[in-house]
Amino acid sequence: MKKMLSGTELLRSLCMAFGPSGCEENVALMIKENIKGCYDELVPDRMGGVIALIRGNGSSEERLMLSAHMDEVGFMIREICEDGLLRFSSMMGSDTRIMAGRRVSVGNADMQVRGVIALKPVHTVERADRGKAATLDELYIDIGASSREEAEKYVKIGDYGTFESDFVEFGEGGKLIKAKALDDRLGCAVMIELMREIYTREERLPFDVYFAFTCREELGVSGARCASHKIRPHKALIFEATAVADIHGVPEVSKVAERGCGGAISIMDRSTIYDRDMVDMLLETAKAKNIPCQIKKYVSGGNDAGHIHKAAHGTKCAVISAPCGYIHTASDVIAKEDYNSIYSLALAAIERMGEDA
Repeated sequence: MKKMLSGTELLRSLCMAFGPSGCEENVALMIKENIKGCYDELVPDRMGGVIALIRGNGSSEERLMLSAHMDEVGFMIREICEDGLLRFSSMMGSDTRIMAGRRVSVGNADMQVRGVIALKPVHTVERADRGKAATLDELYIDIGASSREEAEKYVKIGDYGTFESDFVEFGEGGKLIKAKALDDRLGCAVMIELMREIYTREERLPFDVYFAFTCREELGVSGARCASHKIRPHKALIFEATAVADIHGVPEVSKVAERGCGGAISIMDRSTIYDRDMVDMLLETAKAKNIPCQIKKYVSGGNDAGHIHKAAHGTKCAVISAPCGYIHTASDVIAKEDYNSIYSLALAAIERMGEDA
């Protein structure tokens, strides 16, 4: 049996796994390995997510859902060219500034090959177009193949790709972490650690707790929709990562949150208006327990809560997001302290919900 990981090593292992939207199998297997013996039941999920149940003591009929998505931003191969280069579709939006020259892994859950995202050199670009971001049609993935036949030995149309990136601790005392896929493997790691803590306690919570590790969030074709309709939760707590823009030159009004100041609690985004009672409960709990947290200051983006809050007869939702610099790139950056704060606040909030049930 493999050793269960925790803390930074757990996060490292999850981030380094290959798991773009639609190809989350490796991440799901890793999660299952790290939650063995920490749940009462695994609930089937046809979408490919992992749903684990820790039963309550039966004194409350309410169901609490915790959710984090397993997938990361990536690509899909749509054409193998005669010269062995690969054309691709983006599963992360159309911002090509972050793509050119990046190392990538391409393939499927069973096998990947390395490559780089290529574009034509600057001396072949018209002067009027120099300095402009390339379009997706101008980018290719080079896996070192010299022909279509050679490339087809390793990849096929419909295969996936994602950034290849080292996991690096940096800054004074290693206070920051740089990696791919911190959105949202950080949320997955927090949920794994919460499961271990809650399951091993002698006293059970009054209500059932479902831990849903969902798929395909980055595409908007969210596995959380199916998971939440199966669970039919009364309340849900979603763990996510959010862009922060806390760098020089960004107007104060555009800054979302600040790394190192705790998890960001949203009041509203473009997919959800969060339940005010749950938001207030999180803020009050953080204050009472002296746990750093902050309010997300900019109405932007969305997450699995956009699907979960509409499940069945409706679900009261709240989200705690990790402030993440350079999100959806090969170099997401978070503060270690935010990881710890999010875990501490989530555990304290669940305990308080148990007291109030």
